[in-house]
Amino acid sequence: MGIFSSIKDAILGKKKDDARATTTQTGTTRAPAPTPSPTAWAKAPVTEKQAVSGVDVENRLDSMPGADRLNWRTSIVDLMKLIGVDPSYENRKELAGELGRSDYSGSAEDNIWLHKRTMQELAANGGTVPAEFRD
Repeated sequence: MGIFSSIKDAILGKKKDDARATTTQTGTTRAPAPTPSPTAWAKAPVTEKQAVSGVDVENRLDSMPGADRLNWRTSIVDLMKLIGVDPSYENRKELAGELGRSDYSGSAEDNIWLHKRTMQELAANGGTVPAEFRD
């Protein structure tokens, strides 16, 4: 799993397909929640992007513990810290590579680009992201 996948899962959640049975500490197996019948979705067919669509990224991040102490709205480092992803140079460079930039150097301009590009990708993957975070 790449860095962007970790960011996307932390903010948007995992797709329903990713739900698997889990084993509790007592050793019992808990099955994933049942899925609705096909007729429940008859009015609006669900596509892969719709599975996580509608997540208000700004509100989700604002509601996380520590959001009030971090500048996640403009800082890729603070965004990564907030969601528990290591913001090291190596991880930011890897993220930049995943998002199409091979010449990432860690400069302020690179980090601004990386933050905006991350927000654009969150929007492309079904998140609702304010325009000022994407442009």
